[in-house]
This record gives sequence, C-alpha cells and structure tokens, in this order.
Amino acid sequence: MMKKWIAVLGLATAGFAVSSANAQESVKIGLTGALTGPVAGTYAPAVEGLRLYIDKVNAAGGVDGKPIELLIQDDGAEPSKAAANAKRFLTQDDVAMMINSSLSSTYAPTIAEAKRNGVPLLFAASVCPAEVFPPADPNLFCTTAFGAKYDSRAALGFIEGKSGADVKLGLHAMAIPVSRGEIDFAEELGKEMGMTPVSKEITPPPTPDYTPFATNINNADAEWVWSWAPWVAQIKTFEALRRLGWEGDYLAYAHLEAEGELERVKDPEFFVVGANALFSEGLPVMADITSAAEGSSYPANQMTEGWIAGVVIEAALKAASDPTSAESVREAMSNISVDMQGLRGGPLEWTADNHFRTQQNYRVYRWNPDSGSIETVQDWTPFDVQ
Repeated sequence: MMKKWIAVLGLATAGFAVSSANAQESVKIGLTGALTGPVAGTYAPAVEGLRLYIDKVNAAGGVDGKPIELLIQDDGAEPSKAAANAKRFLTQDDVAMMINSSLSSTYAPTIAEAKRNGVPLLFAASVCPAEVFPPADPNLFCTTAFGAKYDSRAALGFIEGKSGADVKLGLHAMAIPVSRGEIDFAEELGKEMGMTPVSKEITPPPTPDYTPFATNINNADAEWVWSWAPWVAQIKTFEALRRLGWEGDYLAYAHLEAEGELERVKDPEFFVVGANALFSEGLPVMADITSAAEGSSYPANQMTEGWIAGVVIEAALKAASDPTSAESVREAMSNISVDMQGLRGGPLEWTADNHFRTQQNYRVYRWNPDSGSIETVQDWTPFDVQ
C-alpha cells in the first residue's frame, strides 16, 4: 500500500516540471492522510478522488498558468507521523496550503504546525473540528460532509420522525476525540427530546471483536442505534448486533463506503444519513467522477469527498490574488461560495467567521428489498449553521 501512495505522489507531479530553485512555478499543497492502517478505507479513496481532480485541473493549465503540486504523505492515523509530515511540508516544501485527511487524533499536531507557520489547514474527508464552526479559527477550514452536532441533530430528528421520541436509544462511537464527543452530545440531545439512551458503547481502534459491545446494546433492548464513527466501526457493530438476533433499526453516518455496503448488506432497517448524494442519484457530475476514476483501484462512488475538496481548492486558488501565497489563499478561502453540482444539497459557502458552511443539508438512504435498489427515505433537510 505504501508503494502505491509513493506512486501517487509521482503521478501528482509528473505532468509538469517543477524547479526547486523557483517555488513560484507551482502551487504546493501538502496532504497528510490515513492511507494505510485499519481506517484507510474511509480516507484513501477520498484522497484518490482529490488527486484525480487536481490532475484534471493541471491538464487544463493549472491555476493562472501555475500547476498544482499535490504532495501526499501517509500518516497511518498516527499523530506522530502526521506531525512529522506537517513539519516537512511547512519547513522543506514551502506549501501554500496543508490538508488533513486522517483521524481526529492527528489534529492537534497538524493544527499547531499550520498555525505556527501561518499556512491554512483544510480538513478533507476527516471530520470537521469545532474550530471551523462560528466563530471560526481564521486558519482552519473544512469541506468534509459530516459535521459534529449537526449530524446528531439530523440523525435523532430522523429517528423521531420515524418512531417518535419515546424510543430506547443505543449509541456507538469510536474511542477517538471527535467521535466520542459527538456521541456524548447525542446522548444529551436524545434526553432533551424525550428519548431514553439505554447503552453507549465506545469501541477502541482497532477492535478485533465487536460482539461484547453489541451484546451490551442488545441486552439493553435498544430499539434504535445511532452510530457516529469511522465506517469500519459502524458496520461491524451493526453486523455483530444482527448476529446476536437484534431486530432493531440502525442509523449510521453515510461515509464513502456506505453506498457499496447498503448494496452488500441489503438490510431494510439499516439506514445511513449524510450530506453527500449517493451515486444512485445518477447526476452528471457523477459521470465525470466515474470517467476520471477509470483504472483506479477505488470505486468512483467512494471519491465524492475528495472531488468536492478539489472543486473548492480550485475555486479558492483562482480567487486568490497570489495562489502561491499562504496569506492570499487564506484570505480567499474566508469568502467563497462554490456550486456543488448536486453532490450536496446546496453550495458550500465560507465566510470570515464560518469555515464549515452556512447551511448543512442531509439525506437519508436505505436498501429497498422490493425494488432491489437504494432509495431515498428522507430528502434534503436543511440546517442553518450558526
């Protein structure tokens, strides 16, 4: 796997010559991501989607005649490796922007390095940290679909709409900071709504056997489960519950693996909620992604997060007075509106004090056994981000 990503780095720069003596000839962006390890399935395809979009931009002439040099380094979701990658990007490569596509445990060191060097840090495919919400940290931005607190509001609102508030609620998270915090928030929100949280399971990464955690949920007679964690933890907890004979409804966040897994599992009581449209929608932009992904080892329907990040990066660099200047890029990123072409329920807008988006929209999907296909259970539901 490591050899593969070294090759990707070569592909990202092979279309043009970059002179180390003159950094102004290209726009350098450094990405640290969980490209190997147990959670790579949630991040590596998105990074591939971003790389393919940047290749597309470079093939069309780059930004203001300058190619984008995407520097990709694997951190395996390890904070120490992410820190080393960030230092390299900022002290050796002179990047104008840095990207984190990894677990929240890697955030602290990358945020610290970006702040110290005055370089904007974009979270793409990794969960948006609290600092990008109003009032936003001026140096941090996020394109990722899922967002803390808003996701749980959408999820519990859907459960209430389906079954009412008088439900026994099971909760599941991974033992990483942002995931744990979101499920703690969901627990309190559920109580406020009149729900009864009966089991809250926090699974360590990685977990060889999810049965003990699923057993606790099953024994608590949970009627619904809301899981907010990397996909591997969400799906394995669900499958462990089904093996135990649990017959309740399960709602997971629609990470990039969701579409393929809905088709594989074919369980009509397994729902996913998310802010990205699934490829079952058949949008024209999805045909573009599919064409770009031809020959890739990852399916096109797992590349939406990376593609969206690429669209936003291109828009920000084109809006910057000098795309090679971190200060200029950061200023452009703080006032931008980008058309998502249907991949989201509305445009992605950043303002000076909101680096998440001004409105977040959610859809809910499930497998319909009668039609033998994925169906939309709840269409775009908007939440204003305050």
